[in-house]
Amino acid sequence: MEKALIDTLNSRSSVVAEQLIQAMRYSLLAGGKRVRPALVVECFLASGGKNIAETMPAAMAIECIHTYSLIHDDLPCMDDDDLRRGNPTCHKKFDEATAVLAADALQALAFELLAASDIPAELRCELIRSLAVAAGCQGMVGGQMLDIQSESSSSDIDILAVERIHLHKTGALLRWCCEAGALLAGASQKQFDACSRYGKAVGLLFQIADDILDVTASSDKLGKSAGKDEAQNKATYVSLMGLSRARELADEMRELALNACEALDDNAPQLKALANYILERES
Repeated sequence: MEKALIDTLNSRSSVVAEQLIQAMRYSLLAGGKRVRPALVVECFLASGGKNIAETMPAAMAIECIHTYSLIHDDLPCMDDDDLRRGNPTCHKKFDEATAVLAADALQALAFELLAASDIPAELRCELIRSLAVAAGCQGMVGGQMLDIQSESSSSDIDILAVERIHLHKTGALLRWCCEAGALLAGASQKQFDACSRYGKAVGLLFQIADDILDVTASSDKLGKSAGKDEAQNKATYVSLMGLSRARELADEMRELALNACEALDDNAPQLKALANYILERES
């Protein structure tokens, strides 16, 4: 995955403005857990896929989308953060205009990678369409808008509203990863449904775990500023339910994810491990 990302950027370096490619490289190759590409690959394998190389365009595409969203999320007009993955955020390393353009370029690159992938045209179009839905106004961007609006009315937000925010903001892309992996493998309906259920459960699990870490982990551990949710008056699982109940709900989501794996027979040990990792991670 890392080699594929490096090669993709290097192949464009001679035709892209130097500062722009540097900013893209700085953010895209800054580390990170690579959970989303891992979900693409592991759902592909769990659905009977064999050649991991077939997943690389989709795996790279989702990492480009994820990184673009982080760059925008850190901007002063959004969450206004100075730290990401243990390093200065893109707009701090470069400047705001460069950060915005680097994010825009990564978003466009995601769809270029899918469009150029060596898979049947119908599947190519479906992956492009479904990623646009998951990343756009009906998915991540729409969820971000709901999240921003909740900051000014957090006292009126209930747990169902928080779930709606995060099914869009975080969950839509994580679910896409799982469904894309299944589609690339030519999954049966049973396998596809299992991967989709797993993705939905993991999407909520990931966000609940993030909310918990925001109040329990240090900035050094997180690689980003801790305590931001409370400082910005965000409605979170922890703020609405308390830490103990949020941990119980996270465990329930993990169980739903693990149960979905049962329909994949003995092909999902890594998906089970990923669900456990997402709950138990420290950053």
